[in-house]
Amino acid sequence: MMKNMKSRMTRRGFTLSALAGASVTAACGNGVGSNGDATIDARVDAALNQMYNAYPNTVSLAEKSTGMLVMPLITEAGFIFGGAYGRGALRVNNVTVDYYQAVKGSAGLQIGAQQYAHVLFFMTEDALSGFRRSSGWAAGADMEYVFRDEGSAIATDTNTLTSPILAAVFNQAGLRVGATLEGTKYSRIIP
Repeated sequence: MMKNMKSRMTRRGFTLSALAGASVTAACGNGVGSNGDATIDARVDAALNQMYNAYPNTVSLAEKSTGMLVMPLITEAGFIFGGAYGRGALRVNNVTVDYYQAVKGSAGLQIGAQQYAHVLFFMTEDALSGFRRSSGWAAGADMEYVFRDEGSAIATDTNTLTSPILAAVFNQAGLRVGATLEGTKYSRIIP
């Protein structure tokens, strides 16, 4: 009995240690260290340039938006339990106004790791102010994806453009397929 209980505690301890290790690895592996706002801004600029070059229609989305949250590199990993982490900047009129971190946890049948970038386009003033007022905003199913795969074309139509928040996921690399932002929590940080 004692041996069985001890092995359960060991497995539980191992699982918690593995989760903590995966979180630290994801945080370190996203390439955006704690060098402050200049590092984050440089990565945001590079991600935007890459998105604009790969998907030219996003330029008009950016011009029509009231603000954009740019997360230049999200690292996501999972083995049964998973997590994702990254840092980015909120831009209004092409000027950084705040810095944010994105954190996501998940459980279920999963294995692998991936990295990707994403941009949230706030298409209304209400959506942007609601995001900025929240102490921790979570992405939900009400968000419309403009595209979310390396190979898919940008899909903007009159229905999509009336959505308050549009998401673009790009530059996916790794062993997992299909990044989704649902369940990702964004919190304001001081770099």
